[in-house]
Amino acid sequence: MQKLKNISFESTTLENGFWKSKYDVNKNVSIGNVYRRFEETGRFNAMRFARKEGEPVHVFYDSDVAKWIEAVAYLIQSEGGFTQEQEIIDSLVSDMIAHQLPSGYINSYFIQMEPDAIFTKRSEHELYCAGHLIEAAIAYDKATGKRDMLDMMLRYVDCIERAFITEKTAKFVTCGHEEIELALIKLYEYTGNKKYLDMALFFLDNRRPDVDADPLYDSREKSYCQSHLPVREQKEALGHAVRAAYLYIAMEEAAQKTDDKELSDACDALFEDITSKKMFITGGIGSAREGEAFTVPFDLPNLEAYSESCAAIGLMLFALSLQKKRLDSRYADTIERVMYNNLLSSVSMDGRSFFYENPLEVHLASVGKDSSIVPARRRRLPRYRRLEVFSCSCCPPNINRILARIGDFFFSEHGDSLVINQYGAISLENERISLKLETNYPYDAKIKLSGKRNSYKSILLRRPWWCLEYKLDGATVIGERNGYIEIAVGGDFEITLDLMMKPYFVHTNTKVRDNCGRVALCLGPTVYCMERLDNDCDLNALTVDVNSPVSIESSTDIPTLVANGYLDVTDGALYFIGESERTSIPLRFIPYRCFANRDACDMLVWVRKA
Repeated sequence: MQKLKNISFESTTLENGFWKSKYDVNKNVSIGNVYRRFEETGRFNAMRFARKEGEPVHVFYDSDVAKWIEAVAYLIQSEGGFTQEQEIIDSLVSDMIAHQLPSGYINSYFIQMEPDAIFTKRSEHELYCAGHLIEAAIAYDKATGKRDMLDMMLRYVDCIERAFITEKTAKFVTCGHEEIELALIKLYEYTGNKKYLDMALFFLDNRRPDVDADPLYDSREKSYCQSHLPVREQKEALGHAVRAAYLYIAMEEAAQKTDDKELSDACDALFEDITSKKMFITGGIGSAREGEAFTVPFDLPNLEAYSESCAAIGLMLFALSLQKKRLDSRYADTIERVMYNNLLSSVSMDGRSFFYENPLEVHLASVGKDSSIVPARRRRLPRYRRLEVFSCSCCPPNINRILARIGDFFFSEHGDSLVINQYGAISLENERISLKLETNYPYDAKIKLSGKRNSYKSILLRRPWWCLEYKLDGATVIGERNGYIEIAVGGDFEITLDLMMKPYFVHTNTKVRDNCGRVALCLGPTVYCMERLDNDCDLNALTVDVNSPVSIESSTDIPTLVANGYLDVTDGALYFIGESERTSIPLRFIPYRCFANRDACDMLVWVRKA
C-alpha cells in the first residue's frame, strides 16, 4: 500500500478568498486579542515566574501560552516579521530558562505552587504542558532559528526520560492528558534522534489498565483517559474527546514510523467508530458535557451538544495523519466537514471571541430552567455567546495555531501524483509544480486550476462525498479511485473543475433520536442553520419542504439560503386532537459557522421535515 506525503503550508500561499480572509482575521485580530487576554489573566506572568499578588497559576497555563507561541511561529514562518511578538517570546523564554531547575524540569505551576509534588500527580497535566511546549519550541526554532526554547525543552525531555523511563522516580507512568506522545514524535521528526520516538512508544505502550491502575479521578472510569485497554486493542472511541484524539494522532504517527500493523488497524477502527457513529454533522465530537466525552453510538444531542472546539481540531489532525497512510477521500472529507463548520463556529466572525462548546441548537427559554435548584447546581447548557477568554482557555490558542497553518490540509503527494485534498483560493510552489487554484469555494464549487512546469504524471482531485456529479474541462480523466478523480495534464495547463454545488438536505440515521423526522440543509461543505433573528417565530414550530427548490441569496457577511416551509399554528392548548393550522412561510438559513454573531437568539440545525 503506497503511502502519501502531506505537503506543508510552507509551500502554499493563500490567495484572496475565503481562507485568506479567515487567516488574516486570525493574524491581525485573534492573535493579538488572545495575547492581551492571556496577559490580563496572568498566564504570561505565571510563565515569567513574576506573578502579581492575587494572580493565579493553573496547571495548564503553560499549554495555553505554548499554543499561542506555536501560532505566532507559523505566521513568522509564512510571512516573517512579527518582531513585537518575537520580543515577547524571547523575553518569556529567557525568564523560563532562568527558572529551569538543574534537573531540566520546567513547569510554571509546580515550580511555584507545589515544588514537592513534581511528577506525583497524574491528573495535573505536567506532560501535557510539556508536549505543547515541545511543539511550540520546534515551530519557533524552525521559523526563527532561535534555539533557546528548543534547547530548554531538550533538557526537559532528558529530565522526563530519567524520571519516567530510566530512573523511574515519577509516581505515575502515563499522563492523564495525552499530548506528550505526539510531541515526542514531532521532536523525533525534527531532530532525527530516535530516542524521542522510543520515548513516545514507551508512553503509548504503557497506556493500559495494569499501569497507573487507579482511576484518574474518583468520578472517572479508566476509559476517560483511554487507559482501559492497551492502545492496540482499542477499537471504540471512549472518554474525554480531546485526550482521545491526541492519543489517536500519536498512535497513527507511531504506526506509520514503525510499520506497526496492529496499531494502524486500531486507528482505522477508531476513525470508523467516530465518523460512522459519534460525529456531529458539523464535525464536532464529544457529546457529553460530563467528562467532555464520547458516549454511546448515535448519542448526538443538539441542545446539549458539547462538541468542544479542541476536540474537532484533534479530529482534523487525526484525519491529517491518516491521510498519509492511504489514498482515501474519507479523511479529507472529514477534515473539510470540520474546517467549514465546527472549526469556524468556534471563533466569532470578528476574530475576538470564542466558543468552547459548539451546540447544534440554542433555546434561550431552557437556559436556567432548573429554577428550583440553586444556580450553581443547575444543569448547564452550552453558552450562546462567545467569550474572549475562559478559565480553561485551551481553545482560543488552539484555533490560532490551526488557522495559522491551514495550508497544511490542501495538498499531498501520492507516488508520482499530486493530490488535491481541499479546495480554496491557494497556490502551491515546489520543485515539481507551480499551481494556482482560483475559486469562490465554499460559496460555489467552480475551481480553475492553472499549472506551470508540472512534472507530476497525474493529478488526483478529491470528489467530495456530497458531490453527485461534476464537470471537468481541459484535462483527460484517467479514472476514479477511492474518492479521487485522476486526471492527466501536461507541463503547463489550465483546467476547470465544477463540482456542481447546489443546496441539499441531509437525513440522519434513525438511531440518532434527536433528529428523527428532521433534516439539515447544506450547501457544499457548509452546514446551515436557522436563527430566530431571521425567522420570527418558534423554530420548532417550523417544518421545511425538502421537495421544493432552495434559493441562494448573496450577502457580504452572512450568505443566506431560503427554503419553502410551513409554520404550525396552534390555539395554545397543550394537547389537542386533529391537525394544527399550517401556514406557508419562507425559511431563512445561514451558515452554522456564522451563528451567534449578532444578538443572542434561538438557533436550530436539524429542522422538522414537512
